Amino acid sequence: MTADPRAFVEEYVAAATAADRARYLALFDDDVVVRDESRTHRGLTEVHRWLDHVPPVEYDVREVTGTGAVCRAVAEVSGDFPGSPVTLRFTFDRDARGAITRLEITPDPA
Repeated sequence: MTADPRAFVEEYVAAATAADRARYLALFDDDVVVRDESRTHRGLTEVHRWLDHVPPVEYDVREVTGTGAVCRAVAEVSGDFPGSPVTLRFTFDRDARGAITRLEITPDPA
């Protein structure tokens, strides 16, 4: 597991913006739970379907806090979607192997 939360978030952003979706999906545990836009996606099959509806975006990471196991990032996300750009908070829980077990994406209240 990448113990440094900033290094992990950089790895996540690189995978999320790469053309290779398998690279992104490899970051997740098989039983992952992703919550985004008030919807919950359970397991890799649902996360794959969710990913199919996410437009290509760019991230400007503003802040990273926490530990390697539980961290939070705040990023400005821009792309071809209504309201772009938006500032979002990403909360990650990771297992001992470093796989994401839970990801919650919410508007940043700041």
